[in-house]
Amino acid sequence: MPTSHRPRTVLSTRPHSDPRVERVLQFYENLQASDLSTLDRVYDEQSSFKDPFNEVQGIPAIRHIFAHMFEALQAPRFVMLDVMAEGDQCMLTWDFHFGRGGKLWLIHGASHLRFGADGRVSLHRDYWDAAEELYEKLPVVGALMRWLKRQAGS
Repeated sequence: MPTSHRPRTVLSTRPHSDPRVERVLQFYENLQASDLSTLDRVYDEQSSFKDPFNEVQGIPAIRHIFAHMFEALQAPRFVMLDVMAEGDQCMLTWDFHFGRGGKLWLIHGASHLRFGADGRVSLHRDYWDAAEELYEKLPVVGALMRWLKRQAGS
């Protein structure tokens, strides 16, 4: 698998001192399929989760997304890069590494988290450019996406 761009940088006024943030970082940096039964340690029961392909609420629905990730991809893993935390919110940047179709893939993205009163994640929204990070790398669709990008930039 490709290596990450750089090691994690903490851009918080209290590096690693927020146990909520550290719990999320540890969870994602060590995530395995067997950890899906413990999502309630990180996410509250009514957490909302949104990424470019999904918008769900509740631990069972979030668990389903991660279970599908482990079923569909080879060796998926997150490398957490940057962390900014203030009050009940946190922004993370990350690299997502995985294999699929005999190729190695890397998606760079960011997550906005909001913590509930009990310290667990109540809102998780991922931001990443599906066109640039995924579609442009596909053989047929990629050619079209690259052409569209060139046209829009003219």
